[in-house]
This record gives sequence, structure tokens and C-alpha cells, in this order.
Amino acid sequence: MNMKIVNCEKRLCTCCMEEHEVKTVLIKEQATFKNVKVSYEASYFYCDIAEEFYMDEQQMQENDVRMKDAYRKAEGLLTSMEISGIRAKYRISQSDLCKLLGWGEKTITRYESHQVQDKAHDTILKKIDQDPEWFISLLNGAKENLSEASYRKYLEAATLLYEEDQDYYLRKAIEASYARFHGNRLFHGNTELSLDKTVDMIRYFASSAKITSLYKVKLMKLMWYADALSYKMRGHAITGLVYQALPMGAVPVGHNSIIDLKDVPCEEVDMGETNAYYFSLKNEVSFPALSEEDKQILDIVIQKLGKMTKNEIIAFMHQEQAYLKTGLREVISFQYAENLQI
Repeated sequence: MNMKIVNCEKRLCTCCMEEHEVKTVLIKEQATFKNVKVSYEASYFYCDIAEEFYMDEQQMQENDVRMKDAYRKAEGLLTSMEISGIRAKYRISQSDLCKLLGWGEKTITRYESHQVQDKAHDTILKKIDQDPEWFISLLNGAKENLSEASYRKYLEAATLLYEEDQDYYLRKAIEASYARFHGNRLFHGNTELSLDKTVDMIRYFASSAKITSLYKVKLMKLMWYADALSYKMRGHAITGLVYQALPMGAVPVGHNSIIDLKDVPCEEVDMGETNAYYFSLKNEVSFPALSEEDKQILDIVIQKLGKMTKNEIIAFMHQEQAYLKTGLREVISFQYAENLQI
């Protein structure tokens, strides 16, 4: 019989009642559960003296779970570990998850130990795993049955997951909008799109005390100047963003979505008849996506343009050959970076 040795230690062997090296081994076994034949690895102790396999109570329980998890995989159900992993994501206890779902108090405990869930409960658990927003709605519905501390802990975990999900799909949408520019180095500055660098570039500008009144229009111009200067100096842009010529100057494709990315320090400000977007980052921060060379280029842009007002930087941008030779709403070619004014 083939066996995989996973541990070997000196101990009292309860098979031969002698103290010697006892092996813990895994053996491939087959079983039929609910009319489904499954294969799994069962854990045993092996006694070399008696040449026999045996189990203790813990192994019996573990092997039962291994067999049922094999069945779950065969039927497309969540395994016991996957169920406990869902709880771990939300940092929620077994009993409190049951309260959220209106299930019996020990239901989740049983699912994580010895009982196979039915497909209806499995579907609900998968939805919770994939939908933090729904978890939050369930949490709010069960708030009165939870302690204040537990409620806040679960809400914090779920909110973070929800924000991460939003950011993931937002990034995918932005990347999809850039697919049509792939391969045109003069449109994306000879650089693959990096939204991590884009976010850190915005954060770097927002953290600078040398930049005044950093609203969206000004930020967009600073970003273009940084990418264009990088292309002029190094032959490639920093972010891989593609910029269009709009009435107030260069603006990256997908700009409305870009400022909604996670960690972009954007505040919507009520200006009366309209809203403006203000960018500020006060705390001491790091910018892991940016290289030292990237930061040096950003510092040059900040030094040259950081104190300009919105109208001044728009007027300055309008004198760029890149703007003068690009039609309205057309993509600005990085070939014009050679004639940059800074």
C-alpha cells in the first residue's frame, strides 16, 4: 500500500504499547457518501513493529471531514475550510453568522466540522463570500442581536472588503477602456498602464505643501506634464495614461473613474451651483509604486507649476505644441513631449 509519511516522532505507540518512532502517514482511500464515490487522503499512525495502521479519535474526526470535503468538491459545494475562510474574511464568529442568516445557533459549527450543508445554504454562503454589500445589509438587519463591539468589528471588515471589490471592478473597467490604445507607444508614452503608479502620482501631488489649490483641473495638467516630462527625459511615461485634448487642457482617458480609485485622496466640495474635487493628503505617507526617478520628475513639475492657479496652468498648457497641434477631444501624442515648455 502506498503511503506518504508526513511526520515521525518518538512516542508511546498504542498499537504495540511500546515507545518508539511512530509515523504519521497519509493513505489514498475511497468511500461512497450519499451515493457518490469519492477519493481522499486519510491520516493514520503506522507501527513498524506490528506493521499496522491505526487512528486516534482526532484522526477519525479529521478523516471524516476529509471524506466529506471530497464529496463537497465533487458536488460543487464549499468545503469546511472554505466556510471557515468566509467567516475569517468578515472576522465573524460561528454563532453570530448564524444570527445574521437566521439559522440555528450551531449550524455553522456543524458545517465546519462534520455535517455537509445542503445546496440552498451553500448558495447563501457563496453569496456572502462574493457580496460584501449583502453581508452589510444582513448585518444591519441583525444589529439588535449583536453586541456593539461585534457589530462594529464586522462592519469594518465588510466595508473594507466592499471597497476592495469596488476598486477591483473599477480598475478592470478603466483597463478595458485602455485596451484600444494597446501597442501605440505614442499614445501611452511607451509604458503599460499602471493604476498603482497613477494613484501614487496623485497622492504624491496631493501631499506636497508646494502645490496650492489642487483641484481636479489643475491635477490633470500636472499629471500630463509629469508623464510628458518623463517621456522627454527617459523615453517613457510614468503611468501609461492616455491623454485627450479638452477645452481646459490635457485630461487622461477615464479621468472620472480614476479619481474614484481606492486611496485617491479626493474630497467633493460644494461650490454652490456645482461641485468641485479637491485633493489633499496631510499625513506622512509612502509611495511604493513610484521609483526615486519618478519622484524626481514629479518634483520638477511641482517646482515649475505647483504655485500656478487653475487659470494660469490652463493658459500655460494652451501654449504647448502638444495642445496646439491636437484637435479637440483627440488623443495627445507623446511625440510633442520633445518641445515641452518645462
